Amino acid sequence: MEKRGIGKIALLMSLSEDFDSLRKHYEDKGYVIYKGQAGSMDAKKIVAAIETAASREDIIRENYHEEHALYHAIIEALSGYCRGQVMLGEVLRSAGLTFTIVRGILVEDEPSSGNWIAVVLYGQIGSPRKGFEHEAIGMGIQPI
Repeated sequence: MEKRGIGKIALLMSLSEDFDSLRKHYEDKGYVIYKGQAGSMDAKKIVAAIETAASREDIIRENYHEEHALYHAIIEALSGYCRGQVMLGEVLRSAGLTFTIVRGILVEDEPSSGNWIAVVLYGQIGSPRKGFEHEAIGMGIQPI
């Protein structure tokens, strides 16, 4: 099996229907993984939900470097998810998504690649009317 980067691991975790066994496989390799859900017409609420989950699940510690890396990974993922314009309610868009946070080495089985954090957002975005949404995905990766 090829070595995977943290981004591919985060994407697999986000899209997998076999999350539990895949999570165990990567946690055994030292990765810390969390998958949750958020939905809002306010991007700040989505950022807050992800930051709160990362802190609550001990993925990041309360210090500038870890919080800053997480914040930039979230903003990068949100930019991709929103297709470049990190706006939701302001332009009458809503988001219902699953977020995945993965922390660990950049490249599987290569400890010298350093400690990184990846955030993937996957779900529905669109008009706040049922049936007027579509799938979207975004990913952000930052060094810690």
